[in-house]
Amino acid sequence: MAVTVVVLAPSPLLTVTIEDLAGEPDIHVHPGGQGIWQARMLTSLGVRVVLCAGLGGESGDVLEHLIPGDGLELRAVRLGARNGGYVHDRRDGDRTVVAQAPGGPLDRHEHDALYELTLTAGLEHGTALLSGPHDDRVVPAELYGRLAADLQANGTLVAVDLSGDRLTAALRGRPALVKVSHEELLDDGRADSAEAAGLAAAMRALRADGAGTVVVSRAADPALALVDDDVVAVHMPPLEPAEPKGAGDSMTAGMVAGLARGDSPVDALRVGAACGALNVVRRGLGTGSADAVAALADRIEIVACTADGTPAG
Repeated sequence: MAVTVVVLAPSPLLTVTIEDLAGEPDIHVHPGGQGIWQARMLTSLGVRVVLCAGLGGESGDVLEHLIPGDGLELRAVRLGARNGGYVHDRRDGDRTVVAQAPGGPLDRHEHDALYELTLTAGLEHGTALLSGPHDDRVVPAELYGRLAADLQANGTLVAVDLSGDRLTAALRGRPALVKVSHEELLDDGRADSAEAAGLAAAMRALRADGAGTVVVSRAADPALALVDDDVVAVHMPPLEPAEPKGAGDSMTAGMVAGLARGDSPVDALRVGAACGALNVVRRGLGTGSADAVAALADRIEIVACTADGTPAG
C-alpha cells in the first residue's frame, strides 16, 4: 500500500515556458513553485500526495485543473487574491524572464483555512512537507510555526524546506527534517562561512534550535548532513547538467519519500541525493522515474566527516 505525504504549497504558480521545437515556438503550461515540484517528484517515486494550496483568480482557476493527477490529490482554499505566475523563454537554451507576477497575499481568514486544511490532512496521513511560498508576502512565517508544532506534537513526521523567518518559526515545532541551502544559511546570518566548518557549525546550531536531521545543499559541491550526532558529506555521481534549478527541491522530496516509507535517515538521504542528481539532467523540474532514482542511489557515496565537516580519515 502506497504511503501518502501531505505537501503544503501556499500559493502555486502558473508557469508558461517557451521552448524551441524544430525552429518553431513550443509552449508549455504547467503548475509550478517549490511545493508543486516536490509533489511531482514524490509521485514519481510512487508516493501519493495530498497537496494543500490556496487558489484564486483566473490563474487559480487554471491551476485547479492542471494540478490534480495520478497519485496527486488537490485540497484547495479559495482565495480572494490571484495566484502568481511567470513566462520564461528557453529557446536559446537559457531561461529568459519575459514576465512574472507575484500574486497576492492571503488574508487572515484564508490563513486560518489553509492551516486547518493542512493540519487535518497531516494528522490523517502522518507525514507532512511544509514548502515555502514564492514571495514573502503570501503567508506569514507564523503559519509554519503553528503547523510544525501542532503536527509534530500529534505524531505527524514534519519536514521543512524553508529559510529566513519561516525556518525560525518552524524550528519551534521541532521538525524531524530540515533542508536548507548554504546560500540561505549565509543570507540568514546562520553561517559565517561557506566552508564546511562554518556550515557544520550552522547545522549544529539548527539542531540546538529544534531541528532533527539537517541537510545543507551546496550547489555543485557535496551536500552536508547532520544525522544524529554525525556530520556526513553526500557525494553524487558525475553527471552533465541540463537544468540545475530545482535540484534541492527534488532532494527534499526524495528524503521525505524515504522517511515516509520508514527508511533510516541515511538511506533517505541517499534517495534524496539521487533525486537531486536526476533533476539536473532533465529539463522538467521535479521529474524523473523511480527506476532512474534507484540506479543512481546505488552510486551515492555517504562519507563520514569530522565535527568540522571535513572528511574523516
